[in-house]
Formats: sequence, structure tokens, C-alpha cells
Amino acid sequence: MPGRRWAAPALLALSLPLLAPVTALTPPAAAVTSSSVLAAYSSVADSGARRPQASGVPLEEINATATQVAFGLRRPTAIAAPDDGTNRLFITEKRGTVRVYHPDTGLEQTPIIDITASVDESGNERGLLGIALRPDFAESQDLYLAYTALPNGAVTLARYRLDDASLEPLLSQEHAEYSNHNGGQLAFGTDGYLYWSIGDGGGSGDPFDAGQRLDTLLGKILRVDVNRSCGDLAYCVPEDNPFVGVEGAREEIWMYGGRNPWRFSIDHADGSMWIGDVGQGRWEEIDHIKAGQQAGANLGWSCYEGLEVFDETRCRSDAEYTKPVFTYSPYTGGCAVIGGEVYRGEEFADLVGGTYIATDYCSSTVWALREDGGGGYFQAEIGEMPTQVTAFGSTPEGEFYVVNDLPGGLHRVSFEREEPTCRIEHTTRTWGGGMTVDLTITNTGTTPIDGWTLTFPLSRGQTIISDWNTNLTQGGDIVTAVNATHNGSIAPGHSVTMGYLASHTGDASLPSRFSLNGDACAVGG
Repeated sequence: MPGRRWAAPALLALSLPLLAPVTALTPPAAAVTSSSVLAAYSSVADSGARRPQASGVPLEEINATATQVAFGLRRPTAIAAPDDGTNRLFITEKRGTVRVYHPDTGLEQTPIIDITASVDESGNERGLLGIALRPDFAESQDLYLAYTALPNGAVTLARYRLDDASLEPLLSQEHAEYSNHNGGQLAFGTDGYLYWSIGDGGGSGDPFDAGQRLDTLLGKILRVDVNRSCGDLAYCVPEDNPFVGVEGAREEIWMYGGRNPWRFSIDHADGSMWIGDVGQGRWEEIDHIKAGQQAGANLGWSCYEGLEVFDETRCRSDAEYTKPVFTYSPYTGGCAVIGGEVYRGEEFADLVGGTYIATDYCSSTVWALREDGGGGYFQAEIGEMPTQVTAFGSTPEGEFYVVNDLPGGLHRVSFEREEPTCRIEHTTRTWGGGMTVDLTITNTGTTPIDGWTLTFPLSRGQTIISDWNTNLTQGGDIVTAVNATHNGSIAPGHSVTMGYLASHTGDASLPSRFSLNGDACAVGG
């Protein structure tokens, strides 16, 4: 499970023995896979290249909704869709079962997979956590599962053969001290290798300094070749993994510096990776790492949480940290980011084609991110998902589903275009370490607004000193501005003004998004 942030004070860093032995690995020869598997990988890559172009619809004009299509799941954790013409979805349940859903017949009661005898589901975050279908699944019937294993909760990667119901553990990492931060995402890349995320070992504040250590698999995203075995290993380490041959390092590591990268996805249109990394208590973050920049990337934990230094003693002057492309604070009502996927389907391509969609376990806010062509990202809140979503999944055609934890349902995700009912225009004056911002709020809808609340994030280092024509509070980076007694009503086509005086530490940029009574506003124009 994604794991809520720990509200307790950070634990003291302890001097502990290594949690995982350093395995001496012999760099394998170049990967040799079966022609059927190679054809499957090629097909995936080719289909990505043919995907529709990115939508040009402004994000604030998009609304995301979810329609429940099945109920009765027991704490679902992940979704996979076999590309075998059956239109099935495979849904993992925390206890160690996999259920099948078909849009015509609904949710099957009898699990297609049951490994409960091997799964440790104690605690909120242990259990069967991830699933990935081999690209040639239609022929091989092989899939891969990530779970915490009995008897000691070691996070484990295993191959499952559907034809004979056999479970073959391939790789495991000790995870006994704490039950949280297990990670668990599995995904095949365009290169045919399997990627697996593991959390930092749990507790609070990264007590093992696992995120920055290379002698443990905790706090990492791994990359392994499950199509072959090498020596005593049931898998091979790709020879171009970044730490192959590095003394004392686990060669399976692809990226490091993660806290609990519960859900990541690989965009098969360009090979880039999107990672939702659950934060400690101040910041949730989303990372977007392009193909060619992933090998050895350092996501920063526990030197950084989001864009802020978390523990200076874990920072190194010679390290290059990968900055997240999006962060948000718990003041939005969130508690754990649920990383999603880039939409590459056809049904809603004109609205959200090429757009990354994610949500939060507690707030249910739907976040949309899209590259702006200049090195940055458009961002907006575009609706709400059901409560306690734990994972996204997509069909072979690229259409989205989500599962939610409690009460345990499957939901189909849809998108529609809606004109914003509000528009924000601004006038800004900056000097030295100060700035003033005047905002004009216009009701662009067709019904009067009787009482309003405007919310928006401030850039890092900005602090509001005073305000006018509003009752304003700042919690972390989130500003909540409520109407004053004299300007609470806004007729259609009419406007009200408000403003604030703020200090800054060098970044005097304007807020990136605004929401009025929960609806995203257009900015300018």
C-alpha cells in the first residue's frame, strides 16, 4: 500500500548492520531473448510511436471522472491487462490473490491466482503489491509478482506460471524492521527488462540511510533481465546497468534516492519514466525522467524531500540530484501520491493525449501534468477520483482504470471538456525581497457565485505578510483566500478583486494554478 506519512518525530539514525548482503555478480553477456519476446517488445515500442499527438486542450478545461464497474474486491493494489484479445483485467488483492474482471461478465469470484500461503499481509502496507505481464504473455502465460513474503516480510520478486500455477521467487530484499515503505511497482520497459520499485525500509526519516546507499536494494528502482538466468542467479543483470562492476554496489540498481516509490510507469511512446514518490510529511513528489537520463539517477531522498533539504547530513557535494517536476504539500488534504500513467488511448486523445494523470490516496485530487515545450510543465487539478485510490492501470488500447482500497472497487476513468467557470488575471510588482500581487476573479459561468474560496500554491520562499479584500491564510505553500463580507457574490460576467503583499527569497513567480470553490480557473486572457 502507498503508506501515509509518519506524523511522529523522525527517528534517530541508527548504526545498523547492512540489511542486504552485497552480492558478487558477474556481468552477463548481452541479453539474448526468445524471438517471440523480442517481437512482443518491438510491438509495444512500435505501437507507442504510432500514438496520437499530445492534446492542445488547456488542462483547466478538462474534467476527470470515474465510474464504478465492479465491487467486492478485498484491498486491491494493482491492475494489469493482458494483450491477448480477451479484454480481461487482472487485479491483485493485498492478501495474495489475483481476480479477473471482464467488462461483459464482471468480476469473477474465484481468484485466477492464489499465493496467500506465501504472502505476509501483516500491517497496512505489506501483501501482494505489484503485477506485470510478460510482453509475450498470450503465448508464455508468464507473469511477475511483487509481494512481501512469509515468514519475515522480505520484499520479493517472483515469476508465476499461469499454466501450472507455479511460483518461482527470483530476488528478495530483507525488510523486517518496519512494515511500511515496501514499494512494489512492476513494469516492463521498452528495452524488454523488468523494473521494480522498493521503498526505503520504512520507519520515519530513513533510519537506515537506505535511499543514498548503494549496498542495499531499499529505496531503489531496479532493472533486471528476467528472460535469462546467470550463474546462481535466477535472472541476469543487464550489462549497461549503472553500477555494474562498482565495488560494494548492488548491480541491480537502476535509480536510487527513493523514499517509497509506490507507483511508477513507463511511457512506451518515448521510454520516459514517471515516478510518484510518497513524501515524509511536507512534500509529495512526481519525477519525470527521460530515456537516456535514467541510469544512475539520484532522486534525492533522504537529503531532499521534494525540493527542500530534509537532512543535510545525508547530502553530498559531489552528488547530482534529480529534481521532481511537480510537488504538492499536505495542506491540499493529501497524504500519499498515487503515481499514474500518461494517457495514450484513443477515446479521449483529443483531451488528454500525452497528459500524465495521477491522484492522492487521501485527497482524491486528480493531478494533470503536460510538458509545455519549454522545459516546464503545465499543471492543473482536473477533478476527483474515488476515495483511497491505490493504483492506475490501462487496457492494451490505453484506456484507464483505477482501484480503490476501501471499500474495494474497480472504476473506469473518463474525461470531458468543460469551460472554466472562473478566470484569474493578475498585476504584480516586485522589488528586492518583496512583491505585491493584485488578483481579479471573474465569474465566467452562467450562475451567480454566492461565497467563494480561492486556493493556490505559492512558489518556494514566498510568505504572505498582509492581504486586502479577502480573509487569507497560508498553510505551508498553500494559500486559502475566502471572500470578505462585501465581495462574496459574483454575478455571471462580473469580477471581484483581492491581493496580497509577500516576501520572497529570490523567486517572485506567480502561482501556477488557481482553484475557485474546487474548480480550476483559467489564468489570464
